[in-house]
Amino acid sequence: VATDGTGAIASEKDSPSGGIFSLFAEDQFRATDWLTLNAGVRYTHFSAGLVEDKTDPRIGAALHIPRLGWVVRAFYGRYYQAPPLTTVSGPLLQFAVDSGFSFAPLHGETDEQREFGLTIPIHGWTLDFSNFQTHARNFFDHDVLGNSNIFFPLTIERARIHGWESTLRSPRIKKRFDVYLTYSNQMVVGAGVVTGGLLSDPGQLCDGGGFCYLDHDQRNTLSAGFHAVLPFRVSASANLSYGSGFLDEEGPQHLPDHTEFSFSLSKAIGERLSVAFTAQNIGDGRYLLDNSNTFGGTHWNYPRQVSGQIRYRFHF
Repeated sequence: VATDGTGAIASEKDSPSGGIFSLFAEDQFRATDWLTLNAGVRYTHFSAGLVEDKTDPRIGAALHIPRLGWVVRAFYGRYYQAPPLTTVSGPLLQFAVDSGFSFAPLHGETDEQREFGLTIPIHGWTLDFSNFQTHARNFFDHDVLGNSNIFFPLTIERARIHGWESTLRSPRIKKRFDVYLTYSNQMVVGAGVVTGGLLSDPGQLCDGGGFCYLDHDQRNTLSAGFHAVLPFRVSASANLSYGSGFLDEEGPQHLPDHTEFSFSLSKAIGERLSVAFTAQNIGDGRYLLDNSNTFGGTHWNYPRQVSGQIRYRFHF
């Protein structure tokens, strides 16, 4: 249904069909007490409006440093994601053409991922660092058809996801509780042209060429919390999460940062019965998550949510 006041309606009924077939093999080899290797390969055959065959290797290694107890790891892999079964014909296609759009076949997304990491034990605590990069071709995204409520998938020529993450985990303290802290810095950018799906502009995706932010981009995230085992068969957990804000429309500015706190409490009653209580977003903070073109439209975070649960385990 057009939202420009014309009231134009375009409808289509279709039953797309397709198939996907995959084979995967993987093995692990422990070369020495301090070196472990992993390798695998996946073959994928996709057939629908087009046919694609992809063979994707992956390999990883973990090196244990004696005396220090540190573990260095590395990984390289390729992945293939089959495209959605989306076709446009009839009145809907004519509506798109009249609106200045065209359609090209959707090819599958191919990802190339690299990751390097280091794990350091410190008196029972664990400190972990990782650096990751993903380079994608035909990156899946979406756009709206003119001034309507119709969204279609599309593919972007190139996308890059890169960042690093660090995690600190405690041992079990006093045999009662453990704590954790995780921080991640990440960037998501795209470049090139729209290569498939809904086509409205044959020019570059980003003004001036090069790379620009995608709506998946949120630069900084932080999470801290604990798990506790309390007397009388009671357990509790809490989490404080922070996000620096996703992209504001087309960017490069970002939406305001946001913080949420959640808490849960559970108790076992006998061998089969347990009850639980969970409160999410206790502070009832409201903030905009996304105001770009998405399948769900502009949306906000959930308000405060309180829930209870009763679980009974049968003998089966």
